[in-house]
Amino acid sequence: MIMHVEPIETAYKYNAVFFLILINLTVFFLDHFLHFDLTFLYLNHGNPQWYQLVTALFCHSGWEHLSGNLFFLYIFGKLIEEEEGELALYSSYLICGLGASIASVIFLETDLHSLGASGAVFGLFTVAVLIKLSWEWRNLLEILILGQFVLLKMLNEAQLLEQADNVNRIAHLGGAIVGVVMMLLLFWFGRR
Repeated sequence: MIMHVEPIETAYKYNAVFFLILINLTVFFLDHFLHFDLTFLYLNHGNPQWYQLVTALFCHSGWEHLSGNLFFLYIFGKLIEEEEGELALYSSYLICGLGASIASVIFLETDLHSLGASGAVFGLFTVAVLIKLSWEWRNLLEILILGQFVLLKMLNEAQLLEQADNVNRIAHLGGAIVGVVMMLLLFWFGRR
């Protein structure tokens, strides 16, 4: 007797999101535990080097800063990687983060340094919501849940924009806006 057995589908491993998390953890470990002087990777607003626009996305000031960013990178990064693949996640992270860094250099004082993945992560917020756009009821429910969270986060950041608390809200808003623009361009040019 010959039986046809369907292959067991293997679970997707989310390589990109875990790779981005691993890079962030490695840089943090080198900077804070092994005490390598990585401040040259931070975004220097007074004299920004081209590479700092990207390297600052992987540097964090402390564990709480890193932990919050990695939590949201994991949640929203998985959504993007699951829906669109590894390249989409890498591209979204880097493009939104680059936009956040550029906005920081343009709009913030020159005596500051910026670091952290939060500008890129805020971009992932908007990308994760917009990739779900469809009339399928599950997607509409996800958009409702994710969209209200993202909208509230954005409104909160805009309201606290003038608060002096060492939080780069310009990067948060800049990353989110770049995420929206990127997705609109993809929709416009027929990708979706």
